[in-house]
Amino acid sequence: MCGEGGPRGVDGLRNADGVAGLGDSLVEGLAAAAAGVATASGTRLVVLVDGRSGTGKTTLGGSLADRLGAQIVHLDDVYPGWDGLQAAAEAVVHDVLGEPSGYRRWDWGSSRPARWVAVDPEQPIVIEGCGALSEASAPLASLRVWLEADDDTRWERAIGRDGDSFAREWDRWAAQEAAFIAAERPAELADVLLRT
Repeated sequence: MCGEGGPRGVDGLRNADGVAGLGDSLVEGLAAAAAGVATASGTRLVVLVDGRSGTGKTTLGGSLADRLGAQIVHLDDVYPGWDGLQAAAEAVVHDVLGEPSGYRRWDWGSSRPARWVAVDPEQPIVIEGCGALSEASAPLASLRVWLEADDDTRWERAIGRDGDSFAREWDRWAAQEAAFIAAERPAELADVLLRT
């Protein structure tokens, strides 16, 4: 995956700073790298944006999807409840990028599966969320991004966004993130590492 000096057309972007105040040049560079890989390989443009809670995945994923004219899948819509990180990681490969292409949306209000959401298997796609970048999904991607931030910053962002409902589940979710990271090593699979 990641070779010496910069993987697959993303030289100079392997270790970068910023998501807070995402610069247009950063988003443009990432989008150009992803498009270049997809064009060169003749494959569908697939961007995976991963990181722990509060690192800026949704912000970066949305900016990249806008820039690329791509569909976006937020894994927050896929996780089957507070214990569903691994299931969502598997859904990325088997459902979102598989046949038929789509995912079963999770109804957080009623704590049960909701409707199937189809995605166009021919169109570019950005998938963002913890669990997006795994050993199984990495080979399917044009660009793989891992985001990092210190724990205090992540807490402030995530709880500021989601409030008490996430605060109560923080440790439970963090344990799943840690297990996923230990098993899948997403930072090592990434083409680009961003500290936010």
